[in-house]
Amino acid sequence: MQEETISEGKCLFCGKTFAKAGINRHLAKCLEEKIKLGKAGKSFFVKVETNKRWGSTPYFLSLWVDGEAKMGDIDSFLRAIWLECCGHMSAFRYENGEVPKSRKVKAALYSGLVLDYEYDFGSSTELTITVIDEYPVKADKKIVLLSRNEPPEIMCSICKKAPATQICSVCMYDEDAIFCDKCAKKHAKNCEDFADYASMPVVNSPRMGVCAYEGGTIDTERDGVFVMNK
Repeated sequence: MQEETISEGKCLFCGKTFAKAGINRHLAKCLEEKIKLGKAGKSFFVKVETNKRWGSTPYFLSLWVDGEAKMGDIDSFLRAIWLECCGHMSAFRYENGEVPKSRKVKAALYSGLVLDYEYDFGSSTELTITVIDEYPVKADKKIVLLSRNEPPEIMCSICKKAPATQICSVCMYDEDAIFCDKCAKKHAKNCEDFADYASMPVVNSPRMGVCAYEGGTIDTERDGVFVMNK
């Protein structure tokens, strides 16, 4: 199995890199300075992670969301950056039921709220959305990506020497089946499914290897494979 990878993200405002455990504390300080000059309104500082019942993962998003946006805008953003493959259904849920996507963010979110989000009710990707804080100012746009985990250091499960670029969606449930390009060619000789349809790209998303997901359409520069320092 792959060892747990280090998760780090860069601050949108200052460009400095912080560990997943500390990035939101830093962003909160940057936002405090940002909102001093903001226009009156309402906005929310939100973090998105994989649901903890699936175990720890390196994936996270830190967002600044304007109160006038709709929950459907958050849904669209999550699909575009992490999830969309086949137009599956999705839902926001909390203790009292489902949150309509037509509802404005300012009427649905508040500081301290924790929401569950599910994309694809078959091969599901489940996320947890936590509202860290709210502010009496508008965000710069509907959804501002404050930070995102850099591509995880995922190495080939065979040679252990090169970054993984492909995953076998058939074999991944029974064995370590994540390969560099060289080892992927060897696997294709022994796995007809891989050569035919099961080869999928390694991408910076918790939906990697699931259904037909091949990557996002926004923030694409951070959606690729980990690059080793030379």
